[in-house]
Amino acid sequence: MKCPFCKGPDTQVVDTRESEEGDSIRRRRRCLSCEKRFTTYETVEQRMPQVVKQNGMRAAFNEEKLGTSFNRALHKRPVPTELVDAAIDHVKQRVFALGEREIGTRQIGEMVMKELLKLDKVAYIRFASVYKSFQDVRDFSEAVEAVRQSPAKSKPRAS
Repeated sequence: MKCPFCKGPDTQVVDTRESEEGDSIRRRRRCLSCEKRFTTYETVEQRMPQVVKQNGMRAAFNEEKLGTSFNRALHKRPVPTELVDAAIDHVKQRVFALGEREIGTRQIGEMVMKELLKLDKVAYIRFASVYKSFQDVRDFSEAVEAVRQSPAKSKPRAS
């Protein structure tokens, strides 16, 4: 590690501590040339897979788009923000845990639908109507019937 002050190539680790969350390591270092001290942090670099769109184009995984999908489906629904954030995190963790370099938008959409079904059945129907390109009332009826038969339970509503 180069010294940020004198650019000397030799530094010595004086102290090492793990963060409270356990997701990073803090190291106090001392430059052997100029004797100045500085701190470095070591964290795991997580790379999300590329998203393959239906037209074959590839794009970087975009957490904002994921959040927008949830927020549109849940617009004016009584679902606490904490539960929405947890659902978004769950989808991100599942995408990351696949360990693949690429993932299709369909696969992400299915994950979102599973989470929405747990959160709010109306939001699930909203999302499904766009995601599955409902063409007529029959498509809605089939989705509503699938929700009725679903063993998933809705979370308690916020007061």
